[in-house]
Amino acid sequence: MKVLLIDDEKELVTTLSERLEIRGISSDWAVSGEDGLELIKKQPYDWVVVDLKMPGLGGFEAIKAIKKQRPETRIILLTGHSSAEDLDHALKLGANRYLVKPVDIEDLLNLMMQP
Repeated sequence: MKVLLIDDEKELVTTLSERLEIRGISSDWAVSGEDGLELIKKQPYDWVVVDLKMPGLGGFEAIKAIKKQRPETRIILLTGHSSAEDLDHALKLGANRYLVKPVDIEDLLNLMMQP
């Protein structure tokens, strides 16, 4: 499994990446939506975990762009301030799952293992 983590909180994505790698899951990370899309252009990912609120290219725009470039990619939306409207909108754009911060690595793994 190959995972891309996109969040403007560098400490979060680096820590999650390390924890995934320890569990045998290959991962890359980016601290902006723009940088994440550059990585997606270069290679496919099974899962992209993307934050909703980021400077520049935010989560909604990132989901649209990811699905345009790689429609088969599954997406987990990360949010610290979830509203029903935001989650519904993200799912309509193509997100498959969502997770509320703070992220528990076991919760993330469980979401990625579901069919």
